[in-house]
Amino acid sequence: MIKRRHNKTALSTVWKMNRKVFILSFVLLALLLSGTAIAADPLSLPSIDLSIGGSEGPEGVTKAIQIVLLLTLMTLAPAFILMMTSFTRLLIVFSILRQAMGVQQSPPNQVLIGLTLFLTFFIMSPALIKINETAVKPYMGGEISQSIAFTRAMEPLKGFMLKNTRKKDITLFQELANSGKTEKELAEIKTDKSLVSMLALVPAFITSELKTAFQIGFLIYLPFMVIDMVVASVLMSMGMMMLPPVMISLPFKLMLFVLADGWYLLVGSLLKSFH
Repeated sequence: MIKRRHNKTALSTVWKMNRKVFILSFVLLALLLSGTAIAADPLSLPSIDLSIGGSEGPEGVTKAIQIVLLLTLMTLAPAFILMMTSFTRLLIVFSILRQAMGVQQSPPNQVLIGLTLFLTFFIMSPALIKINETAVKPYMGGEISQSIAFTRAMEPLKGFMLKNTRKKDITLFQELANSGKTEKELAEIKTDKSLVSMLALVPAFITSELKTAFQIGFLIYLPFMVIDMVVASVLMSMGMMMLPPVMISLPFKLMLFVLADGWYLLVGSLLKSFH
């Protein structure tokens, strides 16, 4: 009881001594907060306007159509990467290689797609640099119009596709696209590749790329198929018919691919296959 009374009296004396200090510090803190609140600018939140109003003239309608077309092109950008670059050939060859080796998810799809994408940028870098210099920079500087920039940007891509597309495929789609033209006009189109329309060039290019990719995949598949046949025949001669040949042939395939430095040879050959 004596200790409790002593503690209470000590706390009361401390509070009486420091009460003035506590009140003064509280008043100063309140003044500082009020001063900073007055001096500071009011907090401004961004406003978002989602209203759609009527256009006063044809210019407003044109701008709205341009925005819609831009959003549509953004959604179709992956299709352009697939259909107008080297992406398709590379990805198909890598997929056939993985299937021929017998490894299901090694390397994973993310690794294959990432490797294919960066190799595509490497192969398409001359065309991309030319597009940036002749179309993007002049358009951003206000030197040329949007239509001229689009035309200049399509020229390097068109040149790349023409170099890597077979004449037979170009002729097929060009004849189907210009079925109403005379034989003289068709002959001029066949001789002058610059007259080939993009509408016919894109499917011709992707058809040619598919054929080339499957040809390369067939050549890659042969040595691994020979290993499978040798291992299967050895297992059958030893009477091990219940043992799956894939379990035995897979280490030999990996060893063959590593000893031959397969990734170096395959990537180098694919890069050299593009003109």
